[in-house]
Amino acid sequence: MNGINEIAAIVQRPDLAAGEMVREKLQLHVVDTIGAWIAATPTPEGKKLIAFRDRMLSPSLSDDLATHCALVRLSEIDDIHLPSMTTPGSVVIPAALTIAAALPAAAVDDVPAAMLAGYEAMIRLGLAIKGPDVLYRGIWPTYFGAGFASAAIAARLLRLDAEHTAHALALALTAAAPSVGQHHAVTTARWLSVGNAARTGLNAAFAAQAGFTADLNLLQSRLFPEVYGITPDIARLADDTLTFTQVSFKPWCAARQTMAATQALREVLSTGIAAGDITQIAAHVPPPHLKMIDHGVRSGDRASFLTSLPYQLAVAALSPSEMAGLDQVVGVALPTLQSFMAKITVAADDALLSNYPATWPARVVVTTASARHEHRVETVPGDPARPFATDDVSRKFQHFVAPVFGDDTTRLQQASAAALQSQASVAALMHELSGIMARTAAIR
Repeated sequence: MNGINEIAAIVQRPDLAAGEMVREKLQLHVVDTIGAWIAATPTPEGKKLIAFRDRMLSPSLSDDLATHCALVRLSEIDDIHLPSMTTPGSVVIPAALTIAAALPAAAVDDVPAAMLAGYEAMIRLGLAIKGPDVLYRGIWPTYFGAGFASAAIAARLLRLDAEHTAHALALALTAAAPSVGQHHAVTTARWLSVGNAARTGLNAAFAAQAGFTADLNLLQSRLFPEVYGITPDIARLADDTLTFTQVSFKPWCAARQTMAATQALREVLSTGIAAGDITQIAAHVPPPHLKMIDHGVRSGDRASFLTSLPYQLAVAALSPSEMAGLDQVVGVALPTLQSFMAKITVAADDALLSNYPATWPARVVVTTASARHEHRVETVPGDPARPFATDDVSRKFQHFVAPVFGDDTTRLQQASAAALQSQASVAALMHELSGIMARTAAIR
């Protein structure tokens, strides 16, 4: 067992997309991801990504794929698999739709099977490299696995055999990079980089189709332990369980590491406690998360707002009915939010690691002049234990897409839900998305 051959067999498994429950869940993730894609287009980062693609002398399929994946990932409302620390839908769904739209011969079952192949490839690689551990060493599991996932998708859509699929995966893995470093600016290269990482998988599949090969024992070689400091758990690549079923939705726009504590505070506030009565909030989080989320915010640095737990808690307290948009602007002045943030402390709690990283719990202690309220949350809405239904995905889609698309969001949502039904549905949706990107990018 080398891991690569086992993933290749899963990618080309005939019954990969079988099962009504799996197909229904996949459809929800498609709608959710299209919503993220559209919501990202008018952001400063989104406009620059589209402009960059348009400046290519002759934009190619791989240019389109890179741009589409980058847009979804920058949204920070894409789905996430907690145990692997990957956000697979941001790569898998735009890559599958982009490639499928360019293949007129794709059959009705090809696209959902390709999506599941991509989900399984990225998640299993993230599990094998222990994503929740390596992230905090600077290795970004989604970035590292983006090409691996898109290679799996392309191999399935191109109908490569198991041998060529294995070489496509290995070729993608040889091109994988572990990190993009730290980027805290409006024009961050982070999203451009993840799009380019996804591009390498498409190239790898075409290269394998043309007869290029790679080391199928790459995961067993000295590369991972000696260069990356990782000893891959190859057995995680060959597990019989479908990992896609454990992918979470994000209920609002923020780093997922902040959400359990924010949800805990929201549940405390729902008992009738007023934000003005709060004198102190102590948030307890899993130790691996502490450094990432225990900080303030900096104007112009969107990532600082997304990852600041004090900021997210302040928004939950002072604007409880309002989910922050992608730009993190809410109807409360920043000085007011910062004044509330001064009441918040964040601390690591080893007791929260009992089921980590399968769950990312948090505990908050809210103090008022008259009482102390303590509450622990294991999971948030959208996690497998608290799953999103069609109505939940619909509300989220409407919330984030309506500001971009206006009153016709229902029709667009229906088109997104229909994308798995036929090649014509895929082509129609991609045509619609292309028009949306062109219009929003043109607005200055």
